[in-house]
Amino acid sequence: QVQLVESGGGLVQRGGSLRLSCAASGFTLNYYAIGWFRQAPGKEREGVSCIRSKNGSTYYVDSVKGRFTISRDNAKNTVYLQKYSLKPDDTAVYYCPTHYRPGSRCPFFGYEYDYWGQGTQVAVAS
Repeated sequence: QVQLVESGGGLVQRGGSLRLSCAASGFTLNYYAIGWFRQAPGKEREGVSCIRSKNGSTYYVDSVKGRFTISRDNAKNTVYLQKYSLKPDDTAVYYCPTHYRPGSRCPFFGYEYDYWGQGTQVAVAS
C-alpha cells in the first residue's frame, strides 16, 4: 500500500527556517518523482518543487528559488524540503505527492500525481 506522510510543519517567524519531511512506505521512493505542493486558504494549490527519479534533477517554482531545497535520502525512503528565509506568503498546507510512474519526470500539474499525503501545516508570522 503506497503511503506518504508529511511532517515538520509548524509556526515560525518571518525569516525563519523549517525542514519538512515526506516519509514513503509501500514503494521505493527514488524510483518515482516526488513533488511538494502547497495550498493556502482561499488560494489554488501550487506546485513548489519536485525531485525526479533516476538522476535526481530538481525543480522549483520561481517564488521559492534560492530559499527552498528539495533532497532525498534513499536509505530512509524520505524526501525533504528545507526552507529558509520564510515569508508570510509561504503559509500553507504542504503536501508531497508522487507521480507513480517508474523513471518518471516531474509533472507540472497536481492532477498528474497519483498518491498524496495528508499534508503538514506551515504558518509564518509577520
